[in-house]
Amino acid sequence: MAASILKRCLIPVQTFSKCVSHRSIVRRCLLSAAYTDATVWDQRRKDPQNIAQLASLMDRTYERKFPVSSLTMARFIDNISSREEVDQAEYYLYKFRHSPNCWYLRDWTIHSWFRHCLKYGAREKALYFLKNKVQFGTFPDEFTFNLLIDSFVKDEDFRGACSVVEEVMLQESFEKISTQILCLYALSRYLNTKPELSWQEERNTGASLLLAGLKQENSVGFSARLLGCALIGKVELSRGIHSVFHQMPLIWTSGYLGRALVVMETVCSDVTDVKLSKEVLDQMEKILEDLSTSHQDSSDSESDDEVLLDEPDEEEREKLPQYINRFKELRKQLEVQDKSDKRSLESLTSVLSQQTLSRCEESDISEYRARLHHWETERQQLIQRETDMRHNAQREKEMRQTAGAGGPVK
Repeated sequence: MAASILKRCLIPVQTFSKCVSHRSIVRRCLLSAAYTDATVWDQRRKDPQNIAQLASLMDRTYERKFPVSSLTMARFIDNISSREEVDQAEYYLYKFRHSPNCWYLRDWTIHSWFRHCLKYGAREKALYFLKNKVQFGTFPDEFTFNLLIDSFVKDEDFRGACSVVEEVMLQESFEKISTQILCLYALSRYLNTKPELSWQEERNTGASLLLAGLKQENSVGFSARLLGCALIGKVELSRGIHSVFHQMPLIWTSGYLGRALVVMETVCSDVTDVKLSKEVLDQMEKILEDLSTSHQDSSDSESDDEVLLDEPDEEEREKLPQYINRFKELRKQLEVQDKSDKRSLESLTSVLSQQTLSRCEESDISEYRARLHHWETERQQLIQRETDMRHNAQREKEMRQTAGAGGPVK
């Protein structure tokens, strides 16, 4: 009787412990408060300006067909103090991008712009600028990307987070380990919601998984590569290789399903403890089944909407039965070797982030502080150059006035 009562009392405690453990993992999957804290950024030397006067100055400068300096643009962005001014800045960033000085938008100005978007609740504006980065010249660094991804993930907007990840992929900005992990975490959380993806989204998601996964030599990295190649291979067989590499940083040669099988072969022959997620293997199996079914349906009936494929694409389609058979063989081999992990890609990525992010953050923050120092040095040099130019211009003006009045020119 006493044992039964004790058991009933312990059940809520065990349940609570599991919840606490899960929540701590989720929190650790995100960036720490030290990483996202804006104190270091806010403590930099300020250059207070009236933003209305700066806007008027830029308008007059453009009317006279003169270029606005990057320092003026930086001052305008740094002095934003409301959501309305964030919206106003869009016009001036666009004008600057389409001016003779377009190549001189400073890195700290770009970072400042995205920080202001997050500060004043304009995250959709930040995403718009990412999607139209060529039009505005706003190409963020990886630290800025991390802040944006983290902001979306903390609000559980995984679709928005993956939109940022897509831009990281297009810029091929996967050098920082923290960026790799955040991107893989956002992708795995989004895919766990079972979204209905268009073929463009499948390609973009697959490319993001592949390129981020190539940077990780572990179970997360290999599982991401496998799923990435499978999603890209699905697009390749259904729409052709040209749809795959168009405006994408991907290899132009056919055979992405074959590359997925190479990932499986590599894990089978690897002597380390790298495993592939069973969930990812199930997803690849479903992709192969869907492709087989759609291929048979297209062979049995003609459709006016069918995509016209080149000869290499048709040859790749003919390899599908071989791919299916080889996949079955390799999956059995993985199970025999105990290299099929029952955990999902999301679970694997959560564990990896819990183990790795804290170490990555220290080096990222240190590097960020050094970059702030470099930016400040560059800014002071620009201010000094501006001061010298104004002084010289004033001196030349005085000399012209003196010469015009008939006085001596010294």
